[in-house]
Amino acid sequence: MRILLVEDEENIRSIVKLNLELDEYEVVATGNGKDALKISNEQHFDLIILDVMLPEVDGFSICEQIRLKNSEVGIIMLTAKDSPTDRIQGLKRGADDYLTKPFNLEELLLRVNNLIKRSKKQTQKIEEQFSFGKNKVNFTTFDAVGQQGAFRLTKKEAMLMKLLAERKDEVVSRQQILQAVWGYDVYPSTRTIDNFILAFRKYFEEDPKEPKFFQSVRGVGYRFVIN
Repeated sequence: MRILLVEDEENIRSIVKLNLELDEYEVVATGNGKDALKISNEQHFDLIILDVMLPEVDGFSICEQIRLKNSEVGIIMLTAKDSPTDRIQGLKRGADDYLTKPFNLEELLLRVNNLIKRSKKQTQKIEEQFSFGKNKVNFTTFDAVGQQGAFRLTKKEAMLMKLLAERKDEVVSRQQILQAVWGYDVYPSTRTIDNFILAFRKYFEEDPKEPKFFQSVRGVGYRFVIN
């Protein structure tokens, strides 16, 4: 699970990052608000820990802008101010949780774990044998049955198909696809992802030009729909 940590105090940032990594989270950290917006737009995260007082762009503005594009990611806000007004403002901008500095590190880790667990529960569990319409996919052997009969998926095709199935009826962003299927060591082009979806349509759609299962969401990603 990936976490974006946005905190301008270097000591706090280093300590929190280290402890999150000890809990086996992958952490990307920055102390600059403008950089945080750029990173959040380019990569997928399961949780964001966001300080309010930041250089260039404050945490409230970052939270609001992230929420315009992503309603799913958990956001915990950190602030040195303990007034009800600040807490309410953070929650109104879309934060899920709020901690006041100085905070107890163990409490922060517990809140992180709780939000991550909530995120995991939203992901549907998919059986080894998966069927939709007249199509079948085995996520263990990669064997499949589509419109032209039996064939075998590649490993990455099976990984992408499983991701879409787990998130059926939801929009899956390109960033989520990149992380889940390719990781961040290898960055394929947007066209590569599009080609995988085109292949799925040829495999599984009765009419690939009028897809029923694999729907595009312009500027965001794809939605897998089972009517």
